[in-house]
Parts: sequence; C-alpha cells; structure tokens
Amino acid sequence: MEIGALVGIGRTADVFEYGGGRVLRRYRDGFDASWEVTVMTHLRRHGYPVPAVWAGGGAAELVLERLDGGTMMAGLLAGEVDGEWAGAVLGQLLERLHAVPAQESTDPAHRVLHLDLHPDNVFLTARGPVVIDWATAMDGPPGLDRAMSALILAQAALTMPEVGAVARATLRGLLRQLGGTEGMLLTQARARRADNPTMSATEIAALDGALALIAEVERELGR
Repeated sequence: MEIGALVGIGRTADVFEYGGGRVLRRYRDGFDASWEVTVMTHLRRHGYPVPAVWAGGGAAELVLERLDGGTMMAGLLAGEVDGEWAGAVLGQLLERLHAVPAQESTDPAHRVLHLDLHPDNVFLTARGPVVIDWATAMDGPPGLDRAMSALILAQAALTMPEVGAVARATLRGLLRQLGGTEGMLLTQARARRADNPTMSATEIAALDGALALIAEVERELGR
C-alpha cells in the first residue's frame, strides 16, 4: 500500500497516512519496531486498550489502527478535560497495565511497563482511552513505570510553560489515584530519564526539581 501524507512528528518517529483506516509509524534512527509489535499484540490479547497493530514493510516501521479523537494533552490544553481527571485516568491505565503478565520475564513481580505514559501518549477515543507509543516498553517492576509517569509530568510542569499548569494538575490527579509515591522507584526513574538521549539539557537539569515537585504535591494531598 502506498504511504500517504505526513500526519505526525514525534521525538523519534514520523507518522504517515496509510489508507484503510491505518497509519504507518517509521522510526528515523532505524529502531527495530518488531518488539513494539510483539508487546502491543500481547497487550491486546489481554484486553488492554492499544491500537490494532501490524508489522510494516521495514524493520523500523509498524502499521497501526488510525484512532478517532485526539490526545489527552490536546484535550487538556483546549480545556475539554480536567487535569485531575486526566491524572486519575493515567493512574487507572497504569493499574490496568500492571495487571497484565510480563511478556518474557519469569520474575513473578514483573509486569509489562510502558515507561513513557503521559498525556501525549493517550488518545481519548469513542471507545475510551487508548495508549500509544510502546517503543520503550519492557518487563520490570511496576514501581518504575509509576515513577516514570510522575517524573515526566513534573518535568513538564517545570520546563514547559505552555503546559505547566495542566501538567501539575495531572500530576496531582495521578498521585491521588495511585495513593502517593509509596512503591515508586523514583531514584531509578531519575537515572533512566537522565540517560535518555532525547532529553534536552534543560530537561535533565530539571530532574532534581521535578523530584522535589512530586514530594510537594504529595504533601499537598496529605500523603
């Protein structure tokens, strides 16, 4: 099938029209997308809300169901959804995800982790929230996944003025839903975030402040 117009640009990949109610995602650095296809297929088998997925024509490509609706972040910025509600939904999505058995790990405490679950990676569709962008998925301890989501929101609150207020409100809703930071592996999440090659120097410099913000919001909640 012929690849159509460019419809989305992310930090690591581009998304194109593909016809038949589908889009094609292509990684710019040649990243092998086969693991992402495997993980998403596993999640769909267990009833988790991800798009239908197929292998693409090359190793760096995958074909995805084209979702209706927009991202949670777009809804937040448009004032269509509330930050605390969005945070609660993110928390619920993490809780549902961590009920899915690990893909490969034999450690009974491990589950499938997304490791980049934030409002830009959730589509609000007619059938409910659907989670996209599983490139960083792996098996591991749920506390790392929860910490990563909290840290990403706190970083955004400190480094992205255009989303700062909604990011903080979403962080508050997330911590409320998850019962605070108990069990979160925040030190490991900070190290992983600092090693992310897509992070800007400003984002890396904000990591300690982001941890402090998480603690501050937790105190506000009386946790």
